[in-house]
Amino acid sequence: MKPFIIIAEDEDALATLLEYNFTKEGYEVTVARDGDATLLLASERTPDLILMDWMMPKLSGIEVCRRLRKRDETRHTPIIMLTARGDETDKITGLDYGADDYVTKPYSMPELLARVRAVLRRAAPDILQDIIRHGNIEIDTKAFRAKCGETEIHLGPTEFRLLDHFMHNPGRVYSREQLLDTVWGRDVYVEARTVDVHIGRLRKALKKAGGHDPIRTVRSAGYAFEP
Repeated sequence: MKPFIIIAEDEDALATLLEYNFTKEGYEVTVARDGDATLLLASERTPDLILMDWMMPKLSGIEVCRRLRKRDETRHTPIIMLTARGDETDKITGLDYGADDYVTKPYSMPELLARVRAVLRRAAPDILQDIIRHGNIEIDTKAFRAKCGETEIHLGPTEFRLLDHFMHNPGRVYSREQLLDTVWGRDVYVEARTVDVHIGRLRKALKKAGGHDPIRTVRSAGYAFEP
């Protein structure tokens, strides 16, 4: 599962440059052009990290940061502030309002990429790990392999992405629509019941490999992974 980041930047050229470089590095990227759009995107799907420009239309990055920290879903989401305001007082303000890091423009892309990796390692170390384990289930996100104990779990691409997503977010309930957006993608139009079919296939593969069924069906809500 690729780390999902929101780039909140209203300058077209810079937003395009950031989107290109982070996509090339293996991130899933969505761009927000103003403060309101940033809040909306973060409410639709909780990002793993937000790159936030200070000066944006409608709502400033500082105000967006303040509001995100009041929401339970984004209270602990890493936020890196990107700004031309380099005064010490501005940096203190950004950090006081909830930013995890503060990068002054102009900056080098390698440095920014390194800072993002560093913040993600602190906030959610599993995201950047190749091998993730829960109970007796293990997945290798680079090799696209899964095991239950010492037995390989034979999965199709969609089932692997589902298991990857669940193992990154154990215990959390996801609706069919949320799983469609995350696993299939926002631009793919399939029936919500398609999720049920692939969940069934994933359960069957896990049981065939000798494991129990760690996926709990939550009536009228969706599914949760509970190893």
